Amino acid sequence: MAFDFNVYALTLVFLGSITLLLSLYILSNETGAVRWVGLLMLSNSIWSITYGLELASSVLLQMKLLINIEYLGVVSLPFNWFLFCLVLAGKEKWLKKNSNKVLITIVPLFTLLLLWTNSFHHLYYKNLSIDSSGSFPMLKIEPGIAYYLFTFYFYTLLAIGNYLLIKKFSKSDAVYRKQNRAVLAGALIPWIANFAYMLGLRPMNNLDMTPYAFMIANTMIFIAIYRFELFDTLPVAREKVLELMRDAFVVLDHQNRIIDYNSAFKKYTCASQSGELIGKAFTEILPDQHNLVLFLEKHESGKTELMVQTSEGLFDLEVDITFLNENKLNRNATIIKFQDLTNLRQQALKSQQQAEELQKLNQLKDRVFSIMAHDLRGPLLNVTEVLKMMSDDMISPEEFKFLSPKLTKDISYTADLLENILHWSRSQLKGYSINRDYCDMKALVSSEISYHMKSATDKDITITHSLQDDLTAFADLLMMQMVVRNLLSNAIKFCHSHCFIDVSAACLDHNFISICIQDTGVGIAEENIKRIFSGENVSSRGTKNEKGTGIGLMVCWDFMERNGGNITMESEVGKGTRFDLKIPRAAL
Repeated sequence: MAFDFNVYALTLVFLGSITLLLSLYILSNETGAVRWVGLLMLSNSIWSITYGLELASSVLLQMKLLINIEYLGVVSLPFNWFLFCLVLAGKEKWLKKNSNKVLITIVPLFTLLLLWTNSFHHLYYKNLSIDSSGSFPMLKIEPGIAYYLFTFYFYTLLAIGNYLLIKKFSKSDAVYRKQNRAVLAGALIPWIANFAYMLGLRPMNNLDMTPYAFMIANTMIFIAIYRFELFDTLPVAREKVLELMRDAFVVLDHQNRIIDYNSAFKKYTCASQSGELIGKAFTEILPDQHNLVLFLEKHESGKTELMVQTSEGLFDLEVDITFLNENKLNRNATIIKFQDLTNLRQQALKSQQQAEELQKLNQLKDRVFSIMAHDLRGPLLNVTEVLKMMSDDMISPEEFKFLSPKLTKDISYTADLLENILHWSRSQLKGYSINRDYCDMKALVSSEISYHMKSATDKDITITHSLQDDLTAFADLLMMQMVVRNLLSNAIKFCHSHCFIDVSAACLDHNFISICIQDTGVGIAEENIKRIFSGENVSSRGTKNEKGTGIGLMVCWDFMERNGGNITMESEVGKGTRFDLKIPRAAL
């Protein structure tokens, strides 16, 4: 073969050779997505070198042979460009379908077949001739129908590839701006050159500038790879990693504008900020966060905590601020990480509440065991001993009759105490059901006064009452009965002979009924009142040595709260005690 090199031919052969060496370097040293760039550069180098040799040729047969070799690069270049764009856009899954593989490979193979057999059918080139009108001989072509079909395929792959890149880069972040510009510029240059060729805008009438354009495009992509580390910080991989992170991240520029963030961050933004956040002021996205703004204004790294209210709820966040200005440049950046502590704080609070509840249950257990050990054991032992002595004929029937009142009192006390312990313990363990309904409080109070009248008469205590008609309350009947019974029992227990107990009941207003139980007994010391209602075990004796534990008042307090009412107490030592009950008249 004879060659007469000119500046155009030498340029293409020289640059094509460098591109060939670079492509071989990439293919032998790189893996993954970068290898597609190597294949793209290999196709371009084949096209460039053979086209350069064609420009240095003056024999038609030699030119045809070089075109046949040249088209190995021509048909594979748009194919490799399309695959490169697929990988860069993260659309590799498209290639997994065999039908898609056939779709993009059948045209290049068919084009090569038509080109290499063109002398038999002239479907690709109608005619090939040498044009010697310029400064050096050039091949003049007359395209056939297959040429235009391949051109359509060529433009289609370029268009789809460019569309994927533009769509991908339009959504990418500002930190990748230089990379994106290099790749997009490289993608558009071959378009311009080839479109000009098709319109007939050709230097020296027949010179195709497309190989030169692809050479420039490959150079720019090569720079994007090794200067801007395109594939080392591949946007696809970066986004996949950030999207998998549960913590929210946001990057701010030197003016505290958002230049990057992950999807987790949007959860903490206001509902009105549903669009793109890039370029917006950080204080606009998260307003009224003074502690965080203070860090940003001082350009300080550190940690703080935020409470953020969104449409999804209230979030408790720990914020880690990292201020980047290692090289003391005029411009800097700030990276902010948001860690959601809401669930952790809620779980900690729940654990604390459970611990407090467990502590209360332990106190309840200790209290019940203490009562059982001190207040239940004594009366039961007394009854057991007397019955054993009676069985062994150690006491006479007359002596047993003499002891009967004392035994009866012990048994009655024990039964009442057990009933109080049962109801109170079950209510504390949340095992006591509340059956609230409308009940006649006048009838209930009258019944309890009648029940306690004998005990009062035995101690020479006078009970008076003033009960208004139509005292209908909405409460648990058994609970209210326990409350009134305990208060009357306590009043009798701590009254001397000739004392008075007054019971009054009336409608307080449209919502509540008031029941007042007032006595003129010994009263309760202030320190004992606090101990009783704090849950502490307080044992005391009545005016005739009757036993008392204080648990009855605990039952009253608890039952009134559970029924939507309350109980208040006034007491003065030596003057007596007054209890006021406030009971709902209707469902609250």
